Amino acid sequence: MELSRETVKRIKGLIVFAALVVACLWKYDVVVSVLAFIFHVIFPFVLGGAIAFILNVPMNFIQRHLFAPERVERHKIQKKIARPVSMLIVIFGVFGIVALVMFVLIPQLGDTFSNLGSSIQAFIPKVQEWAEKLFHDNKEIMTWVNSLKFDWNKIMGAGIDFFKNGAGSVLDSTITAAKSIVSGITTFFIAFVFAVYILLQKEKLGIQAKKVLFAFVRKGRAEAAMEVLSLTYNTFSSFLTGQCLEAIILGSMFVVTMTLFKLPYALLVGIVIAFTALIPIFGAFIGCAVGAFLIFMVDPFKALIFVILFLILQQIEGNLIYPHVVGNSVGLPSIWVLAAVSIGGSLMGIVGMLIFIPIISVVYALFREIVYLKLRQKKINPKELE
Repeated sequence: MELSRETVKRIKGLIVFAALVVACLWKYDVVVSVLAFIFHVIFPFVLGGAIAFILNVPMNFIQRHLFAPERVERHKIQKKIARPVSMLIVIFGVFGIVALVMFVLIPQLGDTFSNLGSSIQAFIPKVQEWAEKLFHDNKEIMTWVNSLKFDWNKIMGAGIDFFKNGAGSVLDSTITAAKSIVSGITTFFIAFVFAVYILLQKEKLGIQAKKVLFAFVRKGRAEAAMEVLSLTYNTFSSFLTGQCLEAIILGSMFVVTMTLFKLPYALLVGIVIAFTALIPIFGAFIGCAVGAFLIFMVDPFKALIFVILFLILQQIEGNLIYPHVVGNSVGLPSIWVLAAVSIGGSLMGIVGMLIFIPIISVVYALFREIVYLKLRQKKINPKELE
């Protein structure tokens, strides 16, 4: 039996692929170390791409509204400066927000921790008084409650001893810590410069990538890849925009309502909830726990008011704000959102929670298209199955 040239070519490819798989399994430790080295080398560029993607969303918004295409086309100077000016506005805006949060959040955190000791010391007698009213017949509980003592100086001393002794074994020397800091700053600088280049030349880079794709991949597969990439970009950008806007609105609602009800730490708790709300489903509850603990140390009754307020605002946000702000941007049913958050959190932590929702949304949309295509091929109307 004679084999065609195409069949021989496929057999050779399968043999080479099988040999590579066997070699990788045999020397998996070498393969893992090589992949780790490659990832370490390309990490600044991967980080730069992620930064460029995040900054591209507000930059497009500013460029589209500040430099309208129909107006810019008539002015060559505006057309040239539209992209750099929009990018600079976004960069200064991001650094301004970070600086504002640092100047507001860090001093308040410092005041909170400095007052935390005195708050706990003042709170323990209240606990003992409540326990005496509730458990005056139970001598064991009363003995334990009356033995409660809080010495802030001892806690601070224990913390200092840990950093002197325990942390010394983790950070072998100051030089090692300095090297890590310098390496991190260098990596971020390279990533940031790479992100700026991507943003300034994104159309040119897109055209070059498209040419490479169509040059090495069959036309049908290349077009399908372009559709998948377009769907991925739209899903990620919509999710990112909606999630950030929703977090800002929720944080602002807490600052305003807590100020009206004269609850302590209004600005601090609002900022914490705004940041934690970026984590889908569970994030706002983390902020609620932090805020309730801080307020509880000042006044337990106000902490109860805060929890009730949180539940009310969470219902308003979930039923009114979130559907209109985020809407169906990811197009994912609630059960799959929960699955995406759980899987992403277990694999990659908080970052996984953020990126797995749009990833699974893209997979869900593609799988739905495939299902509908198969149904049409079998001449079955999808609506008849609903």
